[in-house]
Amino acid sequence: MKATHINFIGNRKIAMTFSGILMVIAIISLAVRGLQMGIDFTGGTLIEVGYQEAADLTALRKSLSESGFANATVQNFGTTKDVLIRLKLQEGVSSADLSTKVLEAINKNTATSASLRRVEFVGPQVGDDLAEDGFLALLYSTMAILVYVAWRFEWKFSVGAIIATFHDVIVTLGVFSVFALEFDLTVLAAVLALIGYSLNDTIVIYDRIRENFRNLRKASTEEIMNNAINVTLSRTIMISLTVFLVLVSLFFLGGEVIHNFSIALLFGVVFGTYSSIFIASPMVLILGISPEDLIIPAKEGAELDRMP
Repeated sequence: MKATHINFIGNRKIAMTFSGILMVIAIISLAVRGLQMGIDFTGGTLIEVGYQEAADLTALRKSLSESGFANATVQNFGTTKDVLIRLKLQEGVSSADLSTKVLEAINKNTATSASLRRVEFVGPQVGDDLAEDGFLALLYSTMAILVYVAWRFEWKFSVGAIIATFHDVIVTLGVFSVFALEFDLTVLAAVLALIGYSLNDTIVIYDRIRENFRNLRKASTEEIMNNAINVTLSRTIMISLTVFLVLVSLFFLGGEVIHNFSIALLFGVVFGTYSSIFIASPMVLILGISPEDLIIPAKEGAELDRMP
């Protein structure tokens, strides 16, 4: 790609206004509607059944809905002949009775009967523990980012990286809340992966900014940051595009098991790339970064030592 000269920093107010609107929508939706937690967190029953031929998932969902299991999640598991049915926690019904009712429901309108493979119950306490562990994973990863960036660069860069990462996570969670998509362990894994992806993009730009501060002594801070973003733009676009294409393939061909995982990373990659350019760097500028923060002062007598 040819070198670009886009004034990213000059448009920071427009970008931050747009991000602010997205954040407000996401936070309001999370506060009012919350997340539609999967049975990994709320507790429930997993039922695996097998068929002699490829299963018709649409017909299975219709049969379950007609039998009072409207919220059941039906997906292939391994092959098209194996089906995994997820049911949310139901009080006063044992796993054995529930699996019997499910088998009756899916077999009443089909020519070939399904055979029960396994039944697993996830209690609400296990779900609470998973939710707590997931929150702690997010907290610890955020603290690790704060410490690493502060050590690698400077504390103002660390704050900028945290704000950009927080923006990506909140907006991605807001997408799941607004569209009522199920949030399970695979989506949590995607959010954690998103944190690493977004940080990697931000670090590349930060590294170039640090080099520019040391090499472009006469340029203004905005010029230095714009140069850093433009120089790394081709790399950012190429990496984001290749990752995006892989995720699109997973979304359409990976099956329902990783459907929401793909959605989380698709939005995450888009917002992660956006925030690295329009959030992370402008936040460092707002915090008052200057060449003095990054230029290593010369030692006294160093110039004299170099003289012949």
